[in-house]
Amino acid sequence: MPKSLELSAYRALVRRSHPTKYSPSKDRPSGEVLWLNAPETGNGLAILDLAKWLCAQRDGLSILITTPDKLTSPCSWIIIDAAPSEHPNDIATFLGHWQPTVGLWLWGALQPNLILAASANGVRLIMADADQVGFENRRDRWLPEVARDVMTSFDNVLVRSEPAKARLTKLMRSSVTLELSGPLLAGSLSLPYTQSDFDEFSAIIGGRPIWFAAAVQPNEVHTVLAAHRHALRLSHRLLLVLNPAGEEQASACEAQMKDDGLRSSVWENGEMPDDNCQVLLASAQNELGLWYRIAPLSFLGSSLASGQHGLDPLQAAGLGTAILYGPNVRNYMPSYTRLAAAGAARIVNDTRALGVAVAQLISPDHAASMAMSGWDVVSQGADVTDRITELVATALDAAEGGNN
Repeated sequence: MPKSLELSAYRALVRRSHPTKYSPSKDRPSGEVLWLNAPETGNGLAILDLAKWLCAQRDGLSILITTPDKLTSPCSWIIIDAAPSEHPNDIATFLGHWQPTVGLWLWGALQPNLILAASANGVRLIMADADQVGFENRRDRWLPEVARDVMTSFDNVLVRSEPAKARLTKLMRSSVTLELSGPLLAGSLSLPYTQSDFDEFSAIIGGRPIWFAAAVQPNEVHTVLAAHRHALRLSHRLLLVLNPAGEEQASACEAQMKDDGLRSSVWENGEMPDDNCQVLLASAQNELGLWYRIAPLSFLGSSLASGQHGLDPLQAAGLGTAILYGPNVRNYMPSYTRLAAAGAARIVNDTRALGVAVAQLISPDHAASMAMSGWDVVSQGADVTDRITELVATALDAAEGGNN
C-alpha cells in the first residue's frame, strides 16, 4: 500500500496515462535472471563489464539489462531491452515475462511504480552507483516523500561519492543504510592464455626487447612495419609481434614484410623467432592474452584510420603492458581517457609518431612505469565491483533458498 499522499497521487496520475504496450525483446531464459536497470546514459562500458563479470561468477545466470543506451550484447546470456513505462499494464507485462530473481538498480532516475511492483512480486532489490544527479529530477525535488517511500524497497544502497551520500541521506528513511563504495567503472575480464606457450616463448626470447601490434587493419600494416623499421635503428634486436585484425590477412602481411625486407617467422606454423627474426606474425584472434602478457609495450590497432573504433584498452592494461593507440577509439573513449590521464597510454597519429614512441618506451623503465599506472587504473573499480558481486550473490542465494 502507498505510504504517503504524495505517492498515492503519483500512482493515480500514472494510472490515467496511456500504456506504451511494452513488448519483451526475447523469450525469458531458463534459470536465474538478474535484472540490471541502468538509466544513466554514457556508462555502457562499465555496465557491460559488470554484467560479464557477474555472469562469470555464477553458472547458469542470465542478465537482463534495461537501459536507454544502444548497447550490443556480447553473449547470449546477456539480454539488452528497454525498461517498461510506469503504467501498471506495462509493468505487469514486464515482470510477468522476465520474472527476475534479483534486481540491481544503478544511478537513480527512480521509477516508483516499477520498483514497488517488483518488490511486491518478491524481487530482491539492490541499488548501486547511486549519484546525486540521479535524484535531481523535478519529481524528486517537489515530491520527496515519493523517493523516501520507494527507497525502502532496496535492501542495500551503494553510493558513488560523498555528495551522493549527502543528497540521499536527505531522501532516505533511517531504516535504509547508505554505503559509500565509489563509482562503478569499466574494468575487464582477464584474457586467457596457455601457460606452456608463455614459458616456452619467454625462454627463447630471454631479455630481447619486444613490442606487440594488436588487431592491425590492412590499412595500418604499412604504418606499423614502417614504425618498426624506424625503431630498429635505435634497438636493432627489437622484435615485433604482428597480429592482423583478421586471419585472412596473413598472406598479405607476409608479402608486405618480404617487400619491406623484414625477416619474419609465422607463429601458426610452429616457428619460433631466432636472433635474426625481426617480425613474428601471429594471426590467431584468441591469443591476445598471451601477447599482452609477454610484450611490455603494445600498440592497439584498428585505431589509426577514420571509421575504426579501437580495442578495449583495459584488457591490455590489466595484463601489464604499456599502451599506444591511434585517435579513432570511439567505442572505448572513456577507458582510453582514464589511461592516458594516468600516464598509462599514449596517442600516436602517424608512422613517425608510432616509431618514435616505440623507440622511447621500449626501455624497461618507461614501459614498467606506464604498465604500473595502467594496473592502478584497472584496479580502481575493483572494490565496488566486488561489493556488488557479493550483494548479488547473497540475494540470489536467498531467493534460491526461499524457492526450495
